[in-house]
Amino acid sequence: MNKTNKLVRVLYSFPLRLGAPRICTTAWYQVDGLAAAGADITVFPASISRALPPSVKVCPTLARGKFRLPNRLLGRMLYVRLHDWIVARRINKMAGQFDIIHAWPMGSLQTLKTAARFGIPTVLERCNAHTRFAYEVVQKESDRLGVALPSDHEHAYNADYLRREEEEYRLAYRLLCPSDFVVKTFLDQGFAREKLVRHIYGFDEKIFYPSDKPRDPKRGLTMISVGVCAVRKGIHFALEAWLQSSASKNGTFLIAGEFLPAYQQKLSAMLAHPSVKVLGHRNDVPELVRKTDLLVLASIEEGFGLVCTEAMGSGCVPLVSDACTDVCQHMQNALVHRVGDVATLAQQITMLDKDRACLEKLRAAGLKTAPEVTWNAAGVKLLELYREVIASKA
Repeated sequence: MNKTNKLVRVLYSFPLRLGAPRICTTAWYQVDGLAAAGADITVFPASISRALPPSVKVCPTLARGKFRLPNRLLGRMLYVRLHDWIVARRINKMAGQFDIIHAWPMGSLQTLKTAARFGIPTVLERCNAHTRFAYEVVQKESDRLGVALPSDHEHAYNADYLRREEEEYRLAYRLLCPSDFVVKTFLDQGFAREKLVRHIYGFDEKIFYPSDKPRDPKRGLTMISVGVCAVRKGIHFALEAWLQSSASKNGTFLIAGEFLPAYQQKLSAMLAHPSVKVLGHRNDVPELVRKTDLLVLASIEEGFGLVCTEAMGSGCVPLVSDACTDVCQHMQNALVHRVGDVATLAQQITMLDKDRACLEKLRAAGLKTAPEVTWNAAGVKLLELYREVIASKA
């Protein structure tokens, strides 16, 4: 076996329930993609809700058999710290068994310190922008709108969380950034470029795939927003743009996701428009996206925007802000606007409403891009990145 193909032994530490919704699903797919790429993976999750391939060694930290320690029992901070402490103790005994350690935010402080003591290179997942930047930009926009964030909201300022994450940033050998936007937020905070390495997320092509039914070019345009409806996702920008566009006259804007109550109240007048349908949380998102023409993601800050790749794989054209993934290339496989630029987003919606040939061209380009951003493709890229990080450390 040559040096390039040498088996990479990975310790993957995840401080929550692997395979559960949101980032827990992202982490599950990341491990699955790495296994398919040929990595030798040992996973230390707090617990697991979905089985991984047999080649992956799974050793939960806060679960045994059918019993698992509930997150709510200890509170999030104590829960992730306990996970971190257990992983660090295991590394003390198993250090020679790993070439690299992949850790996640909030639950990695002791893990990173222990790995450094043994000279094991570490990569810390950055599924979102720099937390200080995210806090500041979301608070500023919430204040502008007059929407109060609940104290337990994930983007409400929390000094303890921020202090811990910034210490993890400092200790990690490399920070895994899924988009150029995330990289920029760290550069702006004074981080050295060589500490920031790029990878991508992906989509499951077995779940997100295009419809085989032809589209009627004369019907009204359908646009969808998918995910938690919070200020950071820019639903207010998307609604303003939609109502300014020609598509709102005979088209439909579907909003699939739970709203922050205060935010929904602030947007109630626009949400009441007959072309807007608030669906709430849905379990049939793949079917919904397959039937729509456009996906809108007008975020003011973002990590990657998984829904963008899912949309492309489903034959749905992403309309995104420039805070979203750079997988979306303007006028190639998507349309991109500056954060908060409602006028441009409205023009883009109108253009695709009136020019269905352009819509079809972007749709076809997105489908062509899709195989490059599956979870298996992401796993191959991440494994190669591990090799580069290990080599740089050596």
